[in-house]
Amino acid sequence: MGAIQEKVELDFDEDTPFSSSPSGRKALAFDSEITHVLSRANSGNSWIHKQMRIKPFQSIYSVLIKAKINLLLPFGPLAILLHYVTRKHGWVFFFSLLGITPLAERLGYITEQLAFFTGPTVGGLLNATFGNATEMIISIYALKNGMIRVVQQSLLGSILSNMLLVLGCSFFCGGIIHNKKVQHFNKSAAVVNSGLLLMAVMGLMFPAVLHFTHTEVHFGKSELALSRFSSCIMLVAYASYLFFQLRSQQNLYSPVEEDEGNNEDSDEEEAPELTQWEAIGWLAVLTAGISVLSGYLVDAIEGASDSLNMPVAFISVILLPIVGNAAEHASAIMFAMKDKLDITLGVAIGSSTQISMFVIPFCVVVGWCMGQEMDLNFQLFETATLFITVLVVAFLLQEGTSNYFKGLMLILCYLIVAASFFVHVDLSNDAT
Repeated sequence: MGAIQEKVELDFDEDTPFSSSPSGRKALAFDSEITHVLSRANSGNSWIHKQMRIKPFQSIYSVLIKAKINLLLPFGPLAILLHYVTRKHGWVFFFSLLGITPLAERLGYITEQLAFFTGPTVGGLLNATFGNATEMIISIYALKNGMIRVVQQSLLGSILSNMLLVLGCSFFCGGIIHNKKVQHFNKSAAVVNSGLLLMAVMGLMFPAVLHFTHTEVHFGKSELALSRFSSCIMLVAYASYLFFQLRSQQNLYSPVEEDEGNNEDSDEEEAPELTQWEAIGWLAVLTAGISVLSGYLVDAIEGASDSLNMPVAFISVILLPIVGNAAEHASAIMFAMKDKLDITLGVAIGSSTQISMFVIPFCVVVGWCMGQEMDLNFQLFETATLFITVLVVAFLLQEGTSNYFKGLMLILCYLIVAASFFVHVDLSNDAT
C-alpha cells in the first residue's frame, strides 16, 4: 500500500501544471522563455522567407503587369514606329504622351517601394527627385534642340501642376476618405518650402522686370548674366536646404504623430513588394525608357501644335507636365488616402521646390555649357501666374490641416490657369 500511495503522489505531481517545487518552477520558466524566443524567431524567419519568395518574374509582374495603367505601355513602341513610318507629328506626340504616362507612374511606384527602406523623409525626397526625372530629361532634349521656351514653359507647368492639381487632388481624395476627422501635416516643413518657393519667384521675377523696364546696363547681356548668377545662388540655397532637412534639423521634418493603433494596422497591411536592389534596377530601366520616348516627344511638339491647332504654350504648360507628374500624382493621392500627408506634402510641394530651386537653375547652367542662352526671364504672364499660385498655396498650408474643400479650391484654380494658357498667345515663340 505504501508503494502504491507513493506512486499515486508522484503521478499527481507530474500532472500538476504549477508544481510547488523550485525545480519545477525553473523548468516551466525556462520552457516559456524558449517558447517566446522560438515564436520571435519564427516570425523573423517568416519575414525572411517572405522576402526570399520575391523572384524576378514576380518583380516583373509587380512592375509591368499588375497595374492597369500598364495597358498603355505598347503606345511607346507604336509612337517610335509611327515616327519612322508616317512622320505624322500629331499621332507621334499623342502616342508618346500615352507611352510615357505608365513609365512615369511606375517610376513613382518604384520610389514608393524604396521608401520602405529609407524612411518617410528620404522617401519623399526620392519620390520628388525621380518623379522630376521625366521633366529633366524632356528639358535637356528640348534645350539641346534650342527650344528654350518649351523648357521654360514645361518646367513652369510642372510647378503649377504639382502645387495646384497634384496637391489639390490629394487633399480632395484624402478629405473624402477621412471626412470624419481633420487631417494634419507638419506645418514647419510646409512653411520652409513656401519660403523657398517665394525665393524662386524672386529669382524669376527680377530678370523679367529688368527686361521689360529696359533698365539693363548692357542690353541683352545683363539679363542673361543676372540669370546665371541667380541660378548659382539658387543651387547653393537648395543644397543648403537638403543639408538642413536631412542632417541639421531632422526633427523638424518628422511626421505628425498618429494613433498607435493605426500605425500598427498599417505596418501589418503594408510590406514592400520589391527588394531594395530590384527597385534600384527598375529605376534605371524606367529612366532609360522615359529618355528614349522623350526624344521623340520633343521632336513632335511643334508639328503637333500645327496639326492639332493647339498653342505650344498650352502643350508645354498643361499637357507635358500632366504626363511628367503622373508619378507624383498617383503616389501623392495614395499617401493622402492612407492619411500620410507629410509624405504627400514631401512629394507635391517638395517636387515644386525641387523644380524651382534645382531643375530650373540646373537647366540654365546646362544651357550655359551647351552654348544656349537660357535665362530666368519666363515673361510677365508666366511669372505672374507662378507668383499668385505660390501665394494661394502658402495661405492654404499655413494652418497645417487639410480637407476636401481646400483640395477642390486648388483643382478649380488649376482649371483657371489651364484656360488662361489655352487663350494665351506667346509672343516669344520665335525663340524656340
